[in-house]
Amino acid sequence: MTAILFITLVVFIITGMPLAYAIGGASFFSVAFGSDLPEIFVVQRFFTGVDSFTLMAIPFFMISGSLMSKGGVSDRLIKLCSIFLRKFPGGLAIVSIVACTFFGAISGSAPATAAAIGGIMIPVMLENKYKEDFAMTTIASAGYLGVIIPPSITMVTYGVAAGASIGDMFMAGILPGVLLCLGMSIYAYFVGKKNNYMMLGTEELTGSEAVKTIIEAVPALLMPVIILGGIYGGIFTPTEAGCVAVVYGFVVGFFVYRELKLSDLPEIFRSSALSASMILLIIGCASAFGNIMAREMVPNRVASFIIGLSDNKYVFLILVNVLLLIVGCFMETNTAIMIIAPILLPVAQQLGIDVIHFGIIMVINLAIGLLTPPLGMNLYVASGITGKRVTDILGRHLLGYILVSLTILMVVTYVPVISTFLPEMLAK
Repeated sequence: MTAILFITLVVFIITGMPLAYAIGGASFFSVAFGSDLPEIFVVQRFFTGVDSFTLMAIPFFMISGSLMSKGGVSDRLIKLCSIFLRKFPGGLAIVSIVACTFFGAISGSAPATAAAIGGIMIPVMLENKYKEDFAMTTIASAGYLGVIIPPSITMVTYGVAAGASIGDMFMAGILPGVLLCLGMSIYAYFVGKKNNYMMLGTEELTGSEAVKTIIEAVPALLMPVIILGGIYGGIFTPTEAGCVAVVYGFVVGFFVYRELKLSDLPEIFRSSALSASMILLIIGCASAFGNIMAREMVPNRVASFIIGLSDNKYVFLILVNVLLLIVGCFMETNTAIMIIAPILLPVAQQLGIDVIHFGIIMVINLAIGLLTPPLGMNLYVASGITGKRVTDILGRHLLGYILVSLTILMVVTYVPVISTFLPEMLAK
């Protein structure tokens, strides 16, 4: 049964079948031809996998991100960052990175973050004589912060797969996200200094203009504060926080910034429904797949194999990082988490690794996969903005951002307090 499960999965993926269908099809074939279980078992596991109150947070956060994006939030975040950063060498790249960090606290999605900020900042960088590959790479790299800075849809998926607190995952992502933002900004600064990337025709803002810009950005910055404060204050659950985010996004876009129109709502709901349904379809199929693996004792076999290689948790973490970086090249983040987390987490817990810390390691690894071909979703988003080929992004700047990300990944991996500090502090 296990052989049929994995062979059919590989065959379906090679033939180009969408991942959700490949996972679901492999599950069905393994049950139909490799066991005495009725085929309805797969359907039941699929339904059980998506029949979760927690998963309702995913479409709500997607809708709220779209509302805030259409409502003029990205433009105001960029203006806010520009006040402090535009005069630095590589200032526009740093503005893009910091703006992606802030927008990630609204959208929860890496491609959405790259598209929202990149659509504004790439043309501006090109007008200011930035090289095209550097501008696109900066947006693609900074965009993946959307799945690390809370609220993150990927962290919701991990919480469901691992039975971990989603609130703790959100808080655990803050410090690693800030470190990644800082690391990327330092890289952008040195590239800007080397190539003399300065903002052309920079005019001094008056004090009143600066204050106005800061005030206009406050409603956008308040959303993650409200969401995280409400969750940790016991006011609402992560799922209810998604509903609050939708209402808040509508109010800000429609009544505060007045850029959101009623005519925008059908398209927002349509695109959010399509994106959410894709993720939920993957989760449902992966739930059936994971249940079959559990029945076949695959996690136990993997655990025994890894511990047979070494029962040292530091060696285990090296192996996990290598595995996940490879998986991230070929598999979408939510799919990878639903399949791999149930296999690796028991081993991690057996070696004394905190479930929240392990979740952050998984999320960062798979987020880096958004920059690595052949999947590299953020590369396609950035290239789509300029109309260039993805191969135009593949160069030394992409390698530079990846090396920065890997360095910080290693720090987060072996200094667990970076991930656990905020959840533990707030739990006291």
